[in-house]
Amino acid sequence: MINKAVITAAGRGTRFLPVVKSYPKELVPILEKPNIQIIVEEIIAAGIKNICIVHRPDDNAIKSFFTPDPVLEEYLTKNNKMEFLASLQKIWAESHLEFVPQGDDLPYGNASPALAAKDFIGTDDFAYVLGDDLIVEDNPGEYLKQMINIFDQYHPDFVVATQEMPSVEMKRYGAVVPHTTPTVPNQISALLEKMDPPPSNFAVLGRYIASNKIMDVIKGQGISKDNELWWADALNTLAKNGVGINEPIKDGIWMTTGDPIRWLKANIVFALNLPQYKDDLQEFLKTL
Repeated sequence: MINKAVITAAGRGTRFLPVVKSYPKELVPILEKPNIQIIVEEIIAAGIKNICIVHRPDDNAIKSFFTPDPVLEEYLTKNNKMEFLASLQKIWAESHLEFVPQGDDLPYGNASPALAAKDFIGTDDFAYVLGDDLIVEDNPGEYLKQMINIFDQYHPDFVVATQEMPSVEMKRYGAVVPHTTPTVPNQISALLEKMDPPPSNFAVLGRYIASNKIMDVIKGQGISKDNELWWADALNTLAKNGVGINEPIKDGIWMTTGDPIRWLKANIVFALNLPQYKDDLQEFLKTL
């Protein structure tokens, strides 16, 4: 059973400068909620209550956002506007959040947050969620719950989230390599970055369920030739010596928010998926 999740939120967000000069890119909003709040809500909906957010060592803005503010709550109560904090109150009631800085002693790379969160992870298996990626689905958390169910059913070394994409777009993404002699459904032999032609049309997105084995792999693998500590390198080691499973998303859409144009597209897709915004936005788009 997976009861812990780590969210990576320690990047500098250079593609969003200058707007994120003074606060993390994970707080850039998707409609009325910061990007990272949507991710936290997804994780809670999937049944995971213990969440660790790994953030930049010199920035406590994410922790501040998720911390109750009595002064603000008093003001909203007096003005009958507490409903604007209802979503955060739900998070406070239903989860336990920990905030861990990613120290400067750790190498650059998307596997370093796992090392920063090693005390939180302990000896448990866990979900690993990249802070740039969102899933738009009718029932938030269903896809992540589906990945957990696959992990519980087959007990692999990891389950990786993917979305099937057109071949022409695959050169922009990492892709899974299907196993030639699978022992479980959707087994993969490797993950390869931005290949043309790609080894498959299943692009890797930022959701993973990992056995605790990966922690020893990360600690021992060292940095890559480009001086980064890659999560995918650890997954490839596990796939080579054990079992990795690809779980494609079927009832949802993957949206990455790592740069301004894709962030804008994510806002539009989320708005079109919400009844309170859909009609108004569609009417506006017709005028362009």
